Amino acid sequence: LNIASSSSIRSSSCRPLPCGNTANAMNMVPVVLLVAVLCVAMSALAAAVVDGFNLTAGFTKVDIPESSFVVQSPYNVPVDQRYRYDAATGVRTFWVYADDKPFNTVTPTNPRTEVRIRGYDYSSGVWQFEGYGYVPSGTSGASVMQIHNENGGTPTTAMMLHVYNGTLRYYSGEVVEDCVYDRWFRLNVVHDVGASTVSVFVDGAPRLVDVAVKPTESHYFKFGVYMQHHDPSGCMESRWRNVSVYTKPY
Repeated sequence: LNIASSSSIRSSSCRPLPCGNTANAMNMVPVVLLVAVLCVAMSALAAAVVDGFNLTAGFTKVDIPESSFVVQSPYNVPVDQRYRYDAATGVRTFWVYADDKPFNTVTPTNPRTEVRIRGYDYSSGVWQFEGYGYVPSGTSGASVMQIHNENGGTPTTAMMLHVYNGTLRYYSGEVVEDCVYDRWFRLNVVHDVGASTVSVFVDGAPRLVDVAVKPTESHYFKFGVYMQHHDPSGCMESRWRNVSVYTKPY
């Protein structure tokens, strides 16, 4: 699916700026090489630190069958026209158009193609979502992951992560991660039900820590694409792999 071809899609704010004067650029070569070496060294160090910090330590992995990954997509088109699962690679690809129908005829919600992890709703303890996400350039105005409260709960969600022009945000506000376009990132979301807090980690680094959320009776995880109310692109897409759920009691 080539989203970037749509005329309604904005260019990524994460793309590099055009190069300047060639002569000046040549004079900068030694500096650029030094910076590159330092960046590689720092990246290796950061990777070592992150790898040594196991966010799932102390948690128990929940064994979730494929049948519990329930797809919600526009009701008037076949699921395979908005969702694809590659069993060989484990990659799930979700896409939806701004003018698509809701996922059913009862709830007048915005278009979505999401997985709802069914049968593993929770109401106590500490729960963690982990997965590798990918957002192609051009996708904007979409939720890519959320903690949904029970049907009829107020508010509807405990937490949502939206993408706007290449930036991952907590709802439409606080920046969680810049420049998420066209790269795989590891996302960990920890929900402490008793404390009514949520923490978000990207590639092992803390981005939101112990954000207060309103308690409700039960919760469940969702991921994919769900159009939001402002700045949506004509087509929205995300990809996910290695999605797991962990839990631990108090």
